[in-house]
Amino acid sequence: MTREDDTYDTEFKAAALHDAVNGLREKHPMSSASVAFYPWQRNLLLALLAVGIVCAYFFPIPTLVAVTLFCTIAYVWTLADRLILFFRGLDGSTIVSISDEDALALTDDSLPPYTILVPAYNEPEVVADLIAAMRALSYPEEKLQVLLLLEEDDDVTIDAANAAGVGDVVTILLVPPADPRTKPKACNYGLHFSTGEIVTIYDAEDHPDPLQLRRVVAAFDRLPDNTACVQAKLAFHNGTQNLLTAWFTADYALWFGFILPGLMRSDSPIPLGGTSNHLRRSVLDEIGSWDPFNVTEDADLGVRIAESGYRTAVLDSTTLEEANSDAINWIRQRSRWYKGYLQTWLVHMRRPVGLWRGLGAVGFFRFTALMAGTPLIACLNMVFWLISLAWILGQPQVIQEEFPAYVYFPALISLLFGNVAVLYMNLIACRETRNSALLIAGLTTPLYWVMMSIAAIKGTYQLIRNPSYWEKTFHGLSGASTPTATETDAASSNSGAAP
Repeated sequence: MTREDDTYDTEFKAAALHDAVNGLREKHPMSSASVAFYPWQRNLLLALLAVGIVCAYFFPIPTLVAVTLFCTIAYVWTLADRLILFFRGLDGSTIVSISDEDALALTDDSLPPYTILVPAYNEPEVVADLIAAMRALSYPEEKLQVLLLLEEDDDVTIDAANAAGVGDVVTILLVPPADPRTKPKACNYGLHFSTGEIVTIYDAEDHPDPLQLRRVVAAFDRLPDNTACVQAKLAFHNGTQNLLTAWFTADYALWFGFILPGLMRSDSPIPLGGTSNHLRRSVLDEIGSWDPFNVTEDADLGVRIAESGYRTAVLDSTTLEEANSDAINWIRQRSRWYKGYLQTWLVHMRRPVGLWRGLGAVGFFRFTALMAGTPLIACLNMVFWLISLAWILGQPQVIQEEFPAYVYFPALISLLFGNVAVLYMNLIACRETRNSALLIAGLTTPLYWVMMSIAAIKGTYQLIRNPSYWEKTFHGLSGASTPTATETDAASSNSGAAP
């Protein structure tokens, strides 16, 4: 390489890094989470808080009654919407299904160039799994580019990758250190070096269906031209390791098997999963790729896809991941998700009228229910549990004053019907995994909600204190062996949505 080439290479990398960090906020500043709260949003929230404090001081009981009634209505509305999505997803007709025969019938010449981005940080223990998973993919080698995105100062993972011979399967791309240290920033950087017409993300511990890339190509051929993304299902290979992984597995089965297909039928924005979302490169360039300051960049991208007039489809192909088996590690991950959901809601609500026009009335309200309602209701659960505990421990007068009949009975219906409905949905989702070991997880889901509430409170607090901080989730805790291609195929066939 000549000195001129070296200079060009250095300048290109510097430009790629600048764009990875600043591209979205420079080109589409209103879509960037680099500023968590716009001034008018901050002032409005502070004003509402001040009004609430004043009302609670001078009119404590009426204020509590009004707040409780509002929260009860929000609970009932959110639950009803979730049930609608669930029943719409029951028949599985909206999930795109590509048979093995159709996937294998595609000739190598007809397949487009494909890029897989694999961001990893401080994960030396999963490098060997990555090699096995990428080698198992059925796609012509000359058309497949796999970029392992590692931070330049992540010596432990770099050494493990080199020792494992990753270079024989994938290309290691070192990401220069720069804040924010987030997964979307690494993906944005890798996008500048990608050559594929279709781009997807896998985590280093993922084990996708070997035919997944071919299925995606066939799906794009069948779907309308405005389809920007094909989201594969996610499941776990260690779902029966302990009760927490079983809860997590049932949670994913419900989400990817029913809720996302229900969203697909309703023309509502689909919050993408953090992995196995397959995107047209041209659309990524148009809407600004990932937001490096948003800690759930996948959900944010899904909303921007819908807001821009594009669609997302759900594919009946499964990627196996590792479910968090440690409670502290799980809370770290889930609190980041909740924080990112609130980030995404705040970002897109900067232009509520434009968002309404882009998503439509139903899409707008459903976006609010998912992005803001999910974490806030999880926070409120803890409050109402404490109120219930106060009643149990002998403070009925206060509870009676706070819950007059017109509040008490809707709240009671929400409590009884809501819990039964959620348990029912989880049991159906467990059945669809064809794993009877998840039955206990389905019946004990209320214990899982306690952990969700703790994570939501933590994420909401962190949104105020450190909004773009990416709390690292540690992998390789299951001690499970790498799933074989046969096991991955079996998981894919066992995760269908039809009951």
